[in-house]
Amino acid sequence: MRLVSLALALSIGASATAIAGTNLVTNGDFETTTNGGGQLGFNTDATGWTTTGYNFLFTPGSADTNPGVTGQYGTLQLWGPNNGSANGLPATSPTGGNFVGADGAFQVGAITQTINGLTVGANYIVSFYWGGAQQKGFDGANTEQWQVSLGASTQSTSVYQNPSHGFSGWLQQSFTFTAASATEVLSFLAVGTPTGVPPFSLLDGVTMYQDVPEPASLALLGVGILGLGAFRLRRRAQAAAPAA
Repeated sequence: MRLVSLALALSIGASATAIAGTNLVTNGDFETTTNGGGQLGFNTDATGWTTTGYNFLFTPGSADTNPGVTGQYGTLQLWGPNNGSANGLPATSPTGGNFVGADGAFQVGAITQTINGLTVGANYIVSFYWGGAQQKGFDGANTEQWQVSLGASTQSTSVYQNPSHGFSGWLQQSFTFTAASATEVLSFLAVGTPTGVPPFSLLDGVTMYQDVPEPASLALLGVGILGLGAFRLRRRAQAAAPAA
């Protein structure tokens, strides 16, 4: 029984995985831009990303200080400590520097990037920081969420229930996707309620790595299987031996 227990324990340990290679996402921290902060696709762009939605890039400290950032309908800020809400909104995300804020209930459009060089059938871990906030000048409870897709596969974060003028704090999320082709579109779509408040989903620190079994775990799995085989052979030999 000891060998069986050992084999099972080693097999469980072999389920551990590790990320491999380099980050497949270009400019996942949104630090490289064409014109600093502003509305993405209108007066600034983040290298590697495209969008048609009402989505903004905030530079450090600009989200809750005058004049905010400029979009097609004028300047825009989020509620924060520098403009009247003690909600804890910091100047940057946990990765520092710029971050994205996307309206999830008005002119909604995904933020996307084409990822190349994938291995069909392989698993990939997409990780990112996200949060929920609200545009300054508006009141009322609201909700925020991200729908994340790789190709035709979509997964969603939890829905954050945000009080009026609130901020969720920065949250970390990871999803595992299986590549269906060598080239897939990675997509982040903000989903917020209700209309007219407006709810903003925040995003930064996007990474994507291949998920592979750890070599040490594979070795342990082999030892466990050998141990289990030896135990079975021993039991068979004992059963076949003539009784004394």
